[in-house]
Amino acid sequence: MRKIYEGKTKDVFVLENGNYRLIFKDDVTGEDGVFDPGANTVGLTIEGIGKANLRVSSMFFEMLNRAGVKTHYISSDPAHAAMDVKGAKAFGKGLEFICRYRAVGSFLRRYGAYVKEGDKLDSYVEATLKDDERGDPLITSEGLEALNIMSADQFEEIKKSTREITALVSDVLESKGLELYDIKLEFGVDNGGNIMLIDEISSGNMRVYKDGKVMEPLDLTAALLDD
Repeated sequence: MRKIYEGKTKDVFVLENGNYRLIFKDDVTGEDGVFDPGANTVGLTIEGIGKANLRVSSMFFEMLNRAGVKTHYISSDPAHAAMDVKGAKAFGKGLEFICRYRAVGSFLRRYGAYVKEGDKLDSYVEATLKDDERGDPLITSEGLEALNIMSADQFEEIKKSTREITALVSDVLESKGLELYDIKLEFGVDNGGNIMLIDEISSGNMRVYKDGKVMEPLDLTAALLDD
């Protein structure tokens, strides 16, 4: 296999059969040594979190596939922190959708004049461009269409899918006594132009609380993998 991309938390390789292999790292996003799923820099390294995140991602992807949600997931090899996925074309240079159940993180920093920390939000969905240099700017459906990144119909389809996926993930967390505050998802299109969920679903891209306190990545991962 051949490496084609080196990311903050994963490296991507192309396989001989045309599929791709993601190798999960032990790095997580954050700032000044503090975990933050919304950050655009590596904040800290946690030994073993890569393999653990792979196991969590596999669990959620398999659940979503059973529910009829289109994803890029094919199979995983936890021993080698590897996940095989279908090829997908990203929107523009990368786009993230965040679904928010409560006001926290960057949402609170932006709109703190109107909300308090932890205020409930009605499955609010926002999109950000993956652009470290410009701080992952927010963008509207109209902006995406004007830049020829995504059509309005595609935006609405992804917004609906984001809410459906978030609700399914939230149900799993709720069954373990945990509350999802927000989650960051990525989508792409396959060779047929079908939209599907890509990247990962793990403690590294969601903010979860227990008894009013945010959970650290390892604690959340352990809770999710506790049978």
